[in-house]
Amino acid sequence: MTKIMHSNIVTAFSATTIGSKVVDPSEFEKFLLDALAKHDTATDKVAGQHFIKMPSAAFETVSTGVGVRTDNPEDYILRSYRGMVDIYLRRESAAAVESLACVVYTIAAYLADPDIRQEEAARVQESGATHVLVAVLASTGPRAPHSPKRFVANLAGGNREAEVWTADEIRAKAIEVKAYHDRWCVVAD
Repeated sequence: MTKIMHSNIVTAFSATTIGSKVVDPSEFEKFLLDALAKHDTATDKVAGQHFIKMPSAAFETVSTGVGVRTDNPEDYILRSYRGMVDIYLRRESAAAVESLACVVYTIAAYLADPDIRQEEAARVQESGATHVLVAVLASTGPRAPHSPKRFVANLAGGNREAEVWTADEIRAKAIEVKAYHDRWCVVAD
């Protein structure tokens, strides 16, 4: 029997969160269990790390993590995220869901992840779960590039991949990041 637990980094089920949010947990879980059962593991890029596309019927169980920017300051709120205060659109401004996917790992794949700490590994092993939900990706619009902050952090040494980007690649990525973030903003409660 399949049993899915939530990773300690998943905040989509919290009453107040930043980004994608599950608004109907029980229905969402039913859709996820069904989609996981139908998932073709041969499509996994890494064994045990599943990218699960959810059916459109599941869209009503979530709120997207982004909305279209406005020029009204009342539409925004301040929230602390990863040790930094930033500005977010209010959840009411979230755009309609156009796609929904989940990242789900088998227990073995999750425990093999180098970022998993001992206390998280112990929690997972004691749970009796067969899978771990790692991310809920409710989105709309174009695929989001890195945030401007993450893009700059990568250029400053935060990601080894950026070390080999050419000047033309950097300019192209910068144009993409600016265009996306000029139009779209992350939402929060």
